[in-house]
Amino acid sequence: MSEVLVASQAPGTDTPVPGASGARQFWRRLRVQRAALVAAVVVALLVLVALAAPLLTALEGQDPTTYHPSLIDSARGGVPIGSFGGIGADHWLGVEPQTGRDLFARLVYGARVSLGVALAATVVQVAIGVVVGVASALGSRWVDQLLSRTTDIIVAMPLMIMSLALLAIVPSSFPRPVLVTLVIGLIAWGNIAKIVRAQTLTLKGLDYVSAARLSGWNTWRIARRELLPGLAAPVITYAALLVPMNISVEAALSFLGVGVKPPTPSWGQMLTSADVWYQAAPQYLLLPAGALFVTVLALTVLGDGVRTALDPRAASRLRVGTVRKSESGTGKEETA
Repeated sequence: MSEVLVASQAPGTDTPVPGASGARQFWRRLRVQRAALVAAVVVALLVLVALAAPLLTALEGQDPTTYHPSLIDSARGGVPIGSFGGIGADHWLGVEPQTGRDLFARLVYGARVSLGVALAATVVQVAIGVVVGVASALGSRWVDQLLSRTTDIIVAMPLMIMSLALLAIVPSSFPRPVLVTLVIGLIAWGNIAKIVRAQTLTLKGLDYVSAARLSGWNTWRIARRELLPGLAAPVITYAALLVPMNISVEAALSFLGVGVKPPTPSWGQMLTSADVWYQAAPQYLLLPAGALFVTVLALTVLGDGVRTALDPRAASRLRVGTVRKSESGTGKEETA
């Protein structure tokens, strides 16, 4: 019931013809947004680098944890020997001050941690938010009140303060990337639950949902077959904007010393120890900071492009300024 056939007009006529599928229509709207396409390419390259980190470091012949004390000048406080932080054929981006660990290896392995934590936390947030939002909208009055008030409490909680408190009391033996993922995911699902609840309440009143209810379908089947497809667009849109936010949160927690712990590399954890080396070894600060900036910017631009492409009103906005024939049949052209 929830499948909708998209129709478009044939050129020069007013007759509707079968249109593209939802996926093709989404791609057509996204394709005209060049900034979003560039951002998608950047994100794809970052994900590829993160996945291929073992291969890339093997090509370089280095790893992210091995110390190279011979490559640092202990008389100068541990500054890398050589120009530009020790950049050379063996160390493509130089080495880390005081330890001599390879910066390229730590940067690409840090991408795995930062992107992995952000994506996994987003999945947790979306899963909890969708379940709570749909249950609140379809449940009884007291269920709706209970879940809505719980969601309000979650939204009101300061994310950074709660994360700092939880991460500080958990034993250090617990895997930190997993812990950071769970903490972010379990604290920051409130907004998406509110979005899903509001959208579900809107979809409940549509004719095809009422027809499914009258046909004897139970609540679970209606939610699975009729409501979840209609929730896909707002959920995907918000999830695309959550990923860069979660990357920033993970970096901030690692920077404050309660996130990912050494020797596991993370961009935020690298920035923690780089703040005192911005003069002696500026690349140690600029590389992870630049990677964070490019990643968050690309994901934000891509998320905004996905939001526009999934917006049913986007087609009318994208046609503004195009030329179409007037309906009077005079043959004169006018601007839409």
